[in-house]
Amino acid sequence: MDLTSGQPASREFFLSEAPSDPELRESASMWIFDREGAISIPRAGIEAIGSSWDQHGFQVNVGLPEGRAVIVREAGASGAPADDDGVHRTMQAGALEFRCVEPFKTWTMSYEGKALDTSAEALARGDLSDARPVNLQVQVEATMAAPPWIPGALVKDAERMMSGEIEGQFISDRYEQLCSATSNVVIGSDAYAFEGGGLRIRRLGRRNVEGFWGHCWQSALFPDGRGFGYLSFPPRPDGAPSFNEGYLFDGERLIAATAVEIPWLKRLTPYGEDVSLVLRTADGETRIQGELAFSTFAAGGQNPEFVPVLQQAGVRYSWDGQETYGMMERSIPVNQLED
Repeated sequence: MDLTSGQPASREFFLSEAPSDPELRESASMWIFDREGAISIPRAGIEAIGSSWDQHGFQVNVGLPEGRAVIVREAGASGAPADDDGVHRTMQAGALEFRCVEPFKTWTMSYEGKALDTSAEALARGDLSDARPVNLQVQVEATMAAPPWIPGALVKDAERMMSGEIEGQFISDRYEQLCSATSNVVIGSDAYAFEGGGLRIRRLGRRNVEGFWGHCWQSALFPDGRGFGYLSFPPRPDGAPSFNEGYLFDGERLIAATAVEIPWLKRLTPYGEDVSLVLRTADGETRIQGELAFSTFAAGGQNPEFVPVLQQAGVRYSWDGQETYGMMERSIPVNQLED
């Protein structure tokens, strides 16, 4: 199995200095899930932009059962130290670090610092008044289990939208890989050592999210090595169809798919919601059951008429009698929420 999708190893490495384009963005992120469902990392990531290269934004989300959330959302001193051969395989922001151990095969992620112990409900309200500080340590070693999915590479309509249309500007130049993972998380005095799976994402390019009207993004890796993933936007504000592309992974290859049943964000539910989906390939439709298990939220911005509220979550998925935990991220403009 070609784990590169034909991409050069250099695409995995980091910029050595600030880009000349102030709008250029570089990021690395992971979503990691315990296969037993005791804990999740519904996104840890670094976001760098040329105009503020000395300080990278970074985020660590840890989700636990019944709505508990431990979060880090800060900006920290940036770094991309070179290895002895001059290659920049590491990206740092504050105490968060990503490292490419072997391109398209093995990555690590680590964090050691302070966090806020709160709840998904408090995050949905944008209220951290009751959050308490806590020490957080995270270590992850991720082994890639599938070739990268590059948005626009599988479905013709999606390819067209990635080429200069507004959806392509939102998504920008990125790819993602399903992975298995071995992880250790320590929250205060509570330690979790676990194995499971997740998703790794790499991005480098301009990104324009002005006018963004929402999305739904789901993926998971199952115990037998199969998996799935997709990203879809609701119809455009004028009613025209928007980006919709995904895949089923049969253990060897990505099979082009589109989502025909999508659990759009309608209310801010921390856990227990049915978030099942249906993907259509050339061979027919595949239903994957999903139940929301973990959540974090980012409340809508200052303009409640538009700015989306964001949910980053873990889901218990079922497919052909197998179960696993995987990711879901979705958003919607605040004024479209039902409750």
